[in-house]
Amino acid sequence: MKESFSSRMERKLGKYAIKNITLYLIVCYAFGYIIELVNPDFISFMTLEPAYILKGQIWRLFTWLVIPPTESNLFFVLIMLYFYYSIGRSLEMVWGTYRLNVYLISGMIFTILGSFVLYGIITALGAPELTTFGMAFSTTYINLSIFLAYAATFPDMQVLLFFLIPIKVKVLGIIYVIILVYECVSIGANFGLLVGMVYWVVIGASLLNFIIFFLTSRGKIQYNPRQARQRMEYRKKVAEAETVKVAKHKCAVCGRTSETNPELEFRFCSKCQGNFEYCNDHIFTHTHIRYDESE
Repeated sequence: MKESFSSRMERKLGKYAIKNITLYLIVCYAFGYIIELVNPDFISFMTLEPAYILKGQIWRLFTWLVIPPTESNLFFVLIMLYFYYSIGRSLEMVWGTYRLNVYLISGMIFTILGSFVLYGIITALGAPELTTFGMAFSTTYINLSIFLAYAATFPDMQVLLFFLIPIKVKVLGIIYVIILVYECVSIGANFGLLVGMVYWVVIGASLLNFIIFFLTSRGKIQYNPRQARQRMEYRKKVAEAETVKVAKHKCAVCGRTSETNPELEFRFCSKCQGNFEYCNDHIFTHTHIRYDESE
């Protein structure tokens, strides 16, 4: 069977994938919340703004990832951080570290490219008042893409809406999409087609990774919790099997090997019958092995 392009790339680049990548994203959010508490005005120097990036403020290509979703209640902040960490871990266990890396990093790259495309369109249309995006391009839709991927992978999982109402994540995902479409339509109707187009590009660019994922993986990536656990255990066993090294030398007395104790020397005994090897601690003290008692 011919190896797919994604499989070839995973085989070549998988070793560079960042393990537990969602934890790093959550740490960035936590750092962003601290900045908001200490100096809220500083956030304006961290947003994704092509107009300023083209003037030399290169750091904005990265610092927008630190800006967390807006939430003033500390309790809900902690709940949100834990929720996205847990679903990110679930996706990593099922998809694998490399595929989750590709999904999240491509979402970030699409968001950056979308901001520059939108900046170019607005500049060409002669609407300079809309070329500063502020918080429009943010991690809010990165988080949404994580949740939508989780809903597509575990459609029948249930969560407690408002901590009370059990609801399947696929239903919650559909509700989120309907709300997004409604917001874009209403914004365009209330503030004009150009402003509506801004939000369509913002949302579309940020969720392009999910759109590609859904179209290419539909019907192939749905798991229940039991399947996810089995897949995780299988991956763990495969990883352990790949890391096991066959020892070149092993002492027939103590069992130490050239892998576990590379400082030891190993020699064969000419008086033992068979290919028995001993470390330098037992080469002269072992009992010779003989199968022929007459000797």
